[in-house]
Amino acid sequence: MFDTLSSRLDKVFTSLRGRGRLTDADIDATAREIRVALLEADVALPVVRTFVTAVKERARGADVSASLNPAQQVIKIVNEELVGILGGGTTTLRFAKTPPTVILLAGLQGTGKTTLAGKLGRWLSNQGHTPLLVAADLQRPNAVNQLQVVGARAGVEVFAPEAGNGVGDPVQVARDALTHARRHVFDVVVVDTAGRLGVDEEMMRQAADIRDAVSPDEILFVLDAMIGQDAVATAGAFAEGVGFSGVVLTKLDGDARGGAALSVAEVTGRPIMFASTGETLDDFDVFHPERMASRILGMGDVLTLIEQAEKAFEAEQAEAMAAKMAASEFTLEDFLDQMLTVRKMGPIGNLLGMLPGMGQMKEQLAQVDDRDIDRVVAIIRSMTPAERHDPRILQASRKARVARGSGVTVTEVNQLLDRFTEARKMMRQMAGGMGMPGAMGRAKAASARKAPKKGKGANRKGNPAARAAQAKAQKSASQDRLAKGPGLPDGLPDGMPDLAALMRQQQGGLGGQPPHGPRQGR
Repeated sequence: MFDTLSSRLDKVFTSLRGRGRLTDADIDATAREIRVALLEADVALPVVRTFVTAVKERARGADVSASLNPAQQVIKIVNEELVGILGGGTTTLRFAKTPPTVILLAGLQGTGKTTLAGKLGRWLSNQGHTPLLVAADLQRPNAVNQLQVVGARAGVEVFAPEAGNGVGDPVQVARDALTHARRHVFDVVVVDTAGRLGVDEEMMRQAADIRDAVSPDEILFVLDAMIGQDAVATAGAFAEGVGFSGVVLTKLDGDARGGAALSVAEVTGRPIMFASTGETLDDFDVFHPERMASRILGMGDVLTLIEQAEKAFEAEQAEAMAAKMAASEFTLEDFLDQMLTVRKMGPIGNLLGMLPGMGQMKEQLAQVDDRDIDRVVAIIRSMTPAERHDPRILQASRKARVARGSGVTVTEVNQLLDRFTEARKMMRQMAGGMGMPGAMGRAKAASARKAPKKGKGANRKGNPAARAAQAKAQKSASQDRLAKGPGLPDGLPDGMPDLAALMRQQQGGLGGQPPHGPRQGR
């Protein structure tokens, strides 16, 4: 959604790099380019004016003028101001002291309220709560049935005493839902209300009546991030007619310009609390302004990447995999397991986009195809267990058999084997350079205990032990330097075994092209 804005801002900052001092003319030109970039992104004009004025004032301050690298200071200022207009900080739900906590969803029809109710219910369940979804949208055809289907997929109970389709009293349904929740010990009640194609008096009155009947702890305004400037006017109307305590942005994975996301918090004074970024029930999470600002500026979002990895990788699995890497026992079967686990985290291109420095590789990321993993699965599963354990036994006739069984060419089989060999080397380097905890640390300690000790005359020219120890130390240092790629974190947590290496490998294509140019298969 923010690709166009990110590209424009990147050009602005590129023009500043390398300058020893910024003049007033440089600052004015930079502010003008930032203004154009925000307006092209469909950000509300009052927000643009406030943002640009703040950037200009701070850029002329003492911190920038005295800085050895004023361009970096300007980037820092823009980042902080972006965080400010996105809400300033992460806002969490307020839960009632006496359950159940009531959350009311309000918004126009078509913004994805019903699907969002299921996503919110699933998220609450994962947080240890027992939510109840309430079908209070009795106007839209099949809205009740849709919520029941979404609730079943999310594993959350739905309270739907009325069939809907224009029949029933939504206010009474909301009241009865509270009684049902107290009786059956649900600690959170999520009320899905009716919307309209546009703001009208009937919709506002019905939402206000439900609000008055259930006294919600949170009223979340569900906003389609793709509707542009209309989002600001709609948010203002709901703030006046119903009131809300937070905003939920939907369809953030769309290709619109993103002005709604950058405007609504500043205009309404209400924080963005959640963001929906896809079609599946797991494409939903707390909104972090600082992470979004970092992604807009092309600085990556490593924290979100780590959180997703921790969800996908189990600690025991990670430790076992780390031990295999340290002992050079990483096989094609293990490679397949890790690729499938990474696939669960979402589209590979999106994951790679969270790594720092990937903002300059948008074209390459756009070419990353998740179907490459399907080909990898087919190729590896066409091998025998012995071949997966030791790919070196794959001679010409075996490769031809594997190619026929997986529906690919021998060249593609060779390319996968080449990529796997590179990935295994890289993972060993990452294991040595990133201080993997747990089993990796124990394996390294065991290796150190087995290393030859210095004896008398160890430094003599002809001493084999000295030469071996020196060569091993040089190799380890070289691997450490190679392992620390630009912008990557110094250490990864349990549950994220060499994910960066694995994703670098996927970026290489697994039958496509690596970032540094094409690689020919044998």
